[in-house]
Formats: sequence, C-alpha cells, structure tokens
Amino acid sequence: MTKVASSGTAVLTLPADTQILVTREFDAPKDLVFKAYTTPELISRWWTSKRGTMKVCEVDLRVGGKWRYVMDADSGFEVAFHGAYREIVPDERIVNTETFEGAFSEGHQYSPEDYTLNTLTLSEVDGRTHLNLLTECATKEVRDLIIESGMEGGMQDGFDLLEEIAISLN
Repeated sequence: MTKVASSGTAVLTLPADTQILVTREFDAPKDLVFKAYTTPELISRWWTSKRGTMKVCEVDLRVGGKWRYVMDADSGFEVAFHGAYREIVPDERIVNTETFEGAFSEGHQYSPEDYTLNTLTLSEVDGRTHLNLLTECATKEVRDLIIESGMEGGMQDGFDLLEEIAISLN
C-alpha cells in the first residue's frame, strides 16, 4: 500500500494562557519521523516550509547540545531560531529551548525568559506516528505574539513536508 502525506492536518490548541499544543498524525513510523525531525540534511528540506532557503542548520543532538536554524525567507529577510536540548529519548521525546533571534537587538544577552520550552512527544500505533508538540512560554503575551506571527501556516506546510520525507525514508 502506498503511503500518501496528508495536508494541513495539524491541530493547534491553547491549553493554558502560556501554552501552545500542536498535535498531528503522520503516516510513517516514529523512528522515521524522529530521523526527519532531527537530521540536518532532512530538516533543511522541511523546516523552511517552501518559504525560503535554509542557510544554517546546526544540530548537536545531545543533552546540553545546541541547535540553530537560519533561513533566507522569500520575502527578503532572514529568519533565525536557536536553543538547546534538555532531554532526548530517541524516537520518543525531545525537550528543548527555543528563541526567535529577530525579537532582540544584536548583542542581546539572552535570559531564560527569552526562550520557550518545547516538548515533542512521539507515539506509534499501527505504523502511524502521533506527534504532540507543547510550547510553554514565559507569558501569555509571548504566546499570543507567536500565534499572531502566522506560525500556524508555516507549521502546517512544514509538517506536510516532514511527513513526505519520513514516508520517503521507508
């Protein structure tokens, strides 16, 4: 049976004033979704959501390791995020910090309040992966800024590409 990526099926909810929860199913086993989610060459193919070109994709996938993604957006500006890994359970769970570099001036000294805490959980039933991505923000205002940024459209397109890549790895 040929697997076909679904489209735009991620569900975004706001379980608390400082939280964003994204859930989505992928028609691929969780080890392949995890691989596509954590391998720089594969991240570079889905993270930009076809809205630009990946310029930097650094992944030091270990507790305490850092990550950084930078894209040249088609609309003419640079988009950069970075963070650090706090917990990694291969094929099941990643806990990491994340911040949008464009929110701060050059030379900004980052503090814990500048980061969100993201918890990715993967589970599998009958070869299909269920993804939960919980983003915890320092304040409701930060959560609302993220929602208002248009992140949902990019996330939907990126997760569609992530699923296509995971399926192709089978």
